[in-house]
Amino acid sequence: MQNKKNAYPELDRQKITSNKNGLVTLWHLLSGYHGHYALSAIMLAISAASRTGMYLFLGYFVDQIIGQGKFGAELLQGAATFLGLIMLQALSGFLSNKLAAQTAESSTRRLRDLLFDHIQRLSFAYHSEVKTGDLLERASSDVDTIRRFIADQAVGVARIIVIFIINFTAIFQLNQRLALISIIIVPVILVISIFFFRKLSKAYEAYQEQEAVLSTNLQENLSGVRVVKAFARQSYEIKKFDQNNYEKYLRGKRLNLMHALFWPISDTICAAQMIASNFLAATMVIDGIITLGNFITFSGLLGWLIWPIRNLGRLIVDTSRALVSLNRVVEVLRVPEEPLFEGSYLPPSGTVHGDISFEHVTFEYEKGHPVLEDVSFEVKAGQVIALLGSTGSGKTSLVNLLPRFYDITSGSIRLDGVDLREYPRSFLRSQIGIVEQEPFLFSCSIRDNITYGVTRPVTQEEIEAAAREAAIHDVILSFKDGYDTLVGERGVTLSGGQKQRVAIARTLLLNPRILIMDDSTSSVDMETEVQIREALQRLMVDRTTFIIAHRIQSIMSADLILVFDEGKIVQSGQHEDLIDQPGIYRSIFEIQTRIESALQEEIDSVHLL
Repeated sequence: MQNKKNAYPELDRQKITSNKNGLVTLWHLLSGYHGHYALSAIMLAISAASRTGMYLFLGYFVDQIIGQGKFGAELLQGAATFLGLIMLQALSGFLSNKLAAQTAESSTRRLRDLLFDHIQRLSFAYHSEVKTGDLLERASSDVDTIRRFIADQAVGVARIIVIFIINFTAIFQLNQRLALISIIIVPVILVISIFFFRKLSKAYEAYQEQEAVLSTNLQENLSGVRVVKAFARQSYEIKKFDQNNYEKYLRGKRLNLMHALFWPISDTICAAQMIASNFLAATMVIDGIITLGNFITFSGLLGWLIWPIRNLGRLIVDTSRALVSLNRVVEVLRVPEEPLFEGSYLPPSGTVHGDISFEHVTFEYEKGHPVLEDVSFEVKAGQVIALLGSTGSGKTSLVNLLPRFYDITSGSIRLDGVDLREYPRSFLRSQIGIVEQEPFLFSCSIRDNITYGVTRPVTQEEIEAAAREAAIHDVILSFKDGYDTLVGERGVTLSGGQKQRVAIARTLLLNPRILIMDDSTSSVDMETEVQIREALQRLMVDRTTFIIAHRIQSIMSADLILVFDEGKIVQSGQHEDLIDQPGIYRSIFEIQTRIESALQEEIDSVHLL
């Protein structure tokens, strides 16, 4: 049996993004559900015809039954017919709304899936430039706007056409003069609606953009709440949020003003049309041109005719909002995905050896502003390479080139003698383990965080072994639920050093051929750092390892130390060689040595007391 989730084909991103016409894009969005919408329209036609039949029968009832004093079986039959029409209208209306709602929910579910899947495949560079709050807004608020439009308004096109045709035909059959007078306002409403459509599109787009700014502000504030409180910056954050919120208020005020102007204008025009038409029909009754039953029928049908005309304006206005949201979503879908499998070279063994060479590598985020310039060095498999330098000197940018988060501007990087660009990105990243400078743990158990990224079955013994090597096993056991302890709002709050050690355990369990430690011991105490360093010494055997660190004690045993300054390698060698050379390395070593000596003297003096 086919899974309901896959009962209809997934959305084709090419079709969704290739057409610039928003209405055509909406049509592609409904692929697989066109039949549902057709059936919804049929049910809608039945509902509209039933209601029109009620007004027609009401006129007949007044003229032929009440007017002629037939209060026997005819009265009961008339009441039964009227009740039957009401029930038919209610049932068909329910089915129409149900089918439209199902289509809306299913279509936007697929759109969310497509959007999330696409976001996962976008490049590291894209995510570093785009604000998280903006993506959240597009994946939630904008998609929900599209959903509401499909459920409530898109089917309104069929509703308006069907209701207008049926009721206009009924009035035309009743009296041609009344029918023609009843539609005088149609061109007026169309002109007004198109005018407001253009105004509302711009106002709504500006409003959504500001809402994304506000979402980003809130997301950053909640993520960095510890920093905010630590620096007592609550007042500053409140003021910043208030300014962004006030700007949203101004844009929302303008948007609501457009709505506030549209509805009274359209309502006034429609009301004037109804008053004039009913007045004319009443004079025709007085003159004997139509009967009282005809007047009652016309009055009911007129309201049922004016209603879709008025809602035509509403549909046009709501369409502007939906198309703005759809365009914001499609804008993300149009961003080219990062090609993970474009390379053709895979080692015969299925793994890399670990020899790496940088040959005159230059890299720049912005053209004309290199962050790495003419960098060259060689690394043998199994060696430990340490990167040292001030913030912004290019250390992190260099290691980000290895998994091809970014591609170099010029030069070449070779892995086992093969240009890095010939490897598929997916393969490269399966061979490289990274412990970030700012570790991130998911809101799940510690066990799930450690095993994250490992696709093979993992035993508890392997998990504990990785945790021991990262010096976090004993800490985990101290928690009530051990490895099942939840990390996040519902679980224990880990310290910065504990989070880093869990992240290290996660990378160690992956058992990569190349290891990148981006200042991963910066938030741990010296005792823990020694434990981690001892564990890493065992793990670094036959594994090429890059270590970014600020403490020279963490890199003294490295096979190669590269000292960076303004994107260039200014010193290279081992600790013993660099300590004898004048330069940045010896200056940093001397400063750190003096600080540690002073700290040790302070500790010793306290112990003596």
